[in-house]
Amino acid sequence: MTKKAVVLLSGGLDSATVLAIAHDAGYECYCLSLDYHQRHIAELAAARRVAQALVAKEQRVVQLDLAAFGGSALTDESIAVPQAPSEGIPVTYVPARNTIMLSLALAWAEVLGAQDIFIGVNALDYSGYPDCRKEYVAAFEHMANLATKAGVEGKKLTVHAPLMDLNKAQIIQRGHALGVDYGLTVSCYQADAEGKACGVCDSCRFRRAGFAAAGIPDPTPYQS
Repeated sequence: MTKKAVVLLSGGLDSATVLAIAHDAGYECYCLSLDYHQRHIAELAAARRVAQALVAKEQRVVQLDLAAFGGSALTDESIAVPQAPSEGIPVTYVPARNTIMLSLALAWAEVLGAQDIFIGVNALDYSGYPDCRKEYVAAFEHMANLATKAGVEGKKLTVHAPLMDLNKAQIIQRGHALGVDYGLTVSCYQADAEGKACGVCDSCRFRRAGFAAAGIPDPTPYQS
């Protein structure tokens, strides 16, 4: 019997790699993307391309207006995206975003009868976000098994974070080996309408350095 999994798919490099890993592991993949009124929607177009290329069973986009709260450079146009590394948790952190995304994935997983959720968080090459840590993923998994009908009835749900201990170069190498076309993805915090990257935000710096360290040509279209 085919195993089902819900895969959180943003359209970026990491989530595309995670989808490839889940597909390679034999899961029937249901991809969930979130239109949370982020700074741009080029990543949602990228998510559609990636889901199609990696033969996802289905991809859904859920609408949720996190801009109603703001508090992040990704949801509030009045807060500039940093162009240089900053100390502490940067302003690109979106309050509770991964918790919200995982909760929606959990709801869909219960409906599908899926016991597996995949998320592309990473503890090495990331910007210091608190919801990208092992402890967070473990805590959410524990909560999910307490809070759901499936969990109470013994159908344990597992949250997979296969990129957790990989650096960006290792992630790219893993995805490349699985046939991921990274030219389909958008990682930039402030990409233009065509998906071209700014080249100066944290996400662009991590991505560019990762390709260089991996020894794989960077297919990213840059604005200049």
